[in-house]
Amino acid sequence: MEDGSSVYDFHAEIGGNLIEATIKEKQEAIYDYDDAISSGQEAFLLEESDESPDVFRLSVGSLPAGQTASVSLSYVTELPVQADDALRFFLPTVLCPRYTPQGSTSLTSEVPFVPCDSVPYSLSLNCHLSSLNGIASVKSNSSLSPLEYLSDDKTEAKVSLSPGFQFDRDVELLIYYSQAHQPTAVVEAGVSTAAEGSLMGVPLVMVSLYPEFSRSTEESLTKNGEFIFLMDCSGSMKETMEWESNSARRIESARDTLLLLLKSLPFGCYFNICLFGSHFKFFFPKSVEYTQQTMESAMKKVKDMDANLGGTEILSPLCEIFREPCKPGYPRQLFVFTDGEVGNIKEVIEKVKKNSAKHRCFTFGIGDGASTALIKGMAKAGNGHFQFVCGKDRMQAKVMQTLSFALQPAVTNVALNWHVPDGMEVVPVSETPMMLFSGQQLILYSQLKGKVDETAVGHVSLQYSLCDMEHKTEMHFALNCAKHSRLTAHRLAAKSLINQMEEKKEEQLLTGGGIENLKKNIVEMSSEARVLSPYTAFIAINKESREAIQAPLIRRDIPCGDYMNEVSLFNSGDYMNEVSLFNSGDYMNEVSLFNSGDYMNEVSLFNSAMPCDSSLKASLPKKKGSSLISKIFMKCLSPASNSMSELPVPVEEEKQKDPMLKLISFQKANGSWELQQELINLFNKAEQEVLQKKPKEISDKSVWATFLALLWLHGFNSHMKDEWKFVALKAVSWIKAQPGLNLSICLQAGNDLLGCQLDLKTLEL
Repeated sequence: MEDGSSVYDFHAEIGGNLIEATIKEKQEAIYDYDDAISSGQEAFLLEESDESPDVFRLSVGSLPAGQTASVSLSYVTELPVQADDALRFFLPTVLCPRYTPQGSTSLTSEVPFVPCDSVPYSLSLNCHLSSLNGIASVKSNSSLSPLEYLSDDKTEAKVSLSPGFQFDRDVELLIYYSQAHQPTAVVEAGVSTAAEGSLMGVPLVMVSLYPEFSRSTEESLTKNGEFIFLMDCSGSMKETMEWESNSARRIESARDTLLLLLKSLPFGCYFNICLFGSHFKFFFPKSVEYTQQTMESAMKKVKDMDANLGGTEILSPLCEIFREPCKPGYPRQLFVFTDGEVGNIKEVIEKVKKNSAKHRCFTFGIGDGASTALIKGMAKAGNGHFQFVCGKDRMQAKVMQTLSFALQPAVTNVALNWHVPDGMEVVPVSETPMMLFSGQQLILYSQLKGKVDETAVGHVSLQYSLCDMEHKTEMHFALNCAKHSRLTAHRLAAKSLINQMEEKKEEQLLTGGGIENLKKNIVEMSSEARVLSPYTAFIAINKESREAIQAPLIRRDIPCGDYMNEVSLFNSGDYMNEVSLFNSGDYMNEVSLFNSGDYMNEVSLFNSAMPCDSSLKASLPKKKGSSLISKIFMKCLSPASNSMSELPVPVEEEKQKDPMLKLISFQKANGSWELQQELINLFNKAEQEVLQKKPKEISDKSVWATFLALLWLHGFNSHMKDEWKFVALKAVSWIKAQPGLNLSICLQAGNDLLGCQLDLKTLEL
């Protein structure tokens, strides 16, 4: 499940009986489950994995022969903002094996895998979208029905996944709002039956802020820094970015991206590259200064890079990176590229957090199935930014966006100030971050204590410093409570508190402090809000069933689709087509993306025939003559398949290189180009014509070549500017540094040669 999701309801239906789950301390719930099974009772146990917070395990048993059970769960989650201002809803359907370091047990070791077209379940997905900011459009990596608006102001709409979905990819929806940067606030009433003064018992205000920073910040991009690129070269990186066989492999996209990054680094910075798998290797013993010589050396090694280093062991290279002291005056920026197939996620995140004062960490989840817990967790722990790259996404565009985050000045002195009527008090639940970066959203929760006058108006302001200037974003909001009663904000606030306590627990473990009180507080908060935590579990027992078991229990693991291996790992004939997960015929699941103008969305997966909003249904028929214990491994955003077996890789014909990347590959570290034949060929011109058009005032052919390359990028690749903007910035700086250059004459000659109509302002000259 998406990292940070708050699971708040679970129930089961068997033989026409609805069995509501209760939330208990995890070990107590496991004991009750085992006791119920041994007593002949039907029981259901839903728990979060100890290894990774984005993987959940549902155990079902003991079902009588021929019996069918359906289970439903509900969760709410904050939707992350993408580089293009879209909100990303993610429904993971791919669970792939995770590589776990030697001596540890893999959390996916018990999961059977079958070809994707043989999974014994189907998916139906209906989405209801609601936002005061207006819904502009919805895009997806899967086929959708046309977007249907339900209101004239386009604040409500619905869309569905087209029938026939194959479990060969995770489902991604990108939701675009008409007013993406509009701040919003929602006030939510508490539960009257909750304890007075408790989190669930008082009103809560949820504030969503997505500041739009001035474009002038690009002028303040730093030129100093140490850039370390940690690249996954495990066997799973051989997989394709898309599911079509002719799609580029992950390692190929990563290779092109690294080459682009090497060309985009500021001259005079320091850098290093580390390739990792079962072992790791650095390009240089330690970070080196970015020069023409070191850049060329790194490029040669990148071109030889392949997915041939075995499993995915990321902790060891991280330890080696943090062992090396930082260079004074060169802040360390760590870029991590991985398909997320690791089993020791919590240990990795803790290592990043422990060293967060020494670096910032930017992460990229490559391919379907990349673990949100790893990708988002490392970025959060390292005060950085995360991106997911899958399907038809161009990795280069997303990486360049992140590079701009790494180079831009931070927004500091962040403060949130509240103004409410007398007799009221605002008590923050979530912590206000110390700094912000462009493209980063803020969702903050606060309690409203005291007497709430629903006719009054509250006021909140966000203040911050950027480039030595003070800025303020203000918003007024009504204190009347939202009409819906799903307790969305309360549950997300509870999850936020649980996460904060988890972080404190890890800190105390490192210092040798006691953690029992923190665990107790987490269990209490989890129980009060009915929100699943690492130390609690949902347990549902059918206490009316108490028939003695006449035969040994038979365990069955529901399989997951494996797009990599065509050979079935088990005899599917025993129970194929008996298990229906997301059964679109009997159990239509509706996903309600509830948004009241904020950047938080509630995902309610529910059976429309039931009064409560639940879903994730599994129909678990039993073969006659035996009882059943069945485990469903539900993973939303776990890593993609990491097959350790060496499969033969077909020899591919050399693909035509992207002309833009080819031109960029010719650029020198200082930002200039030489007038070489390969560059002239890209312009589709004869060498003699290029030389004849060169203004007489230009004696250095490199100046003419650099000017033409800059014109070519703007004139023929303007739609991909996000990918080459740093390359162009270096070229502009180099051109401006050339003495006695008449830019107007160069522009006219270049336009005539290439057939462009550009001006110096467009070229930023």
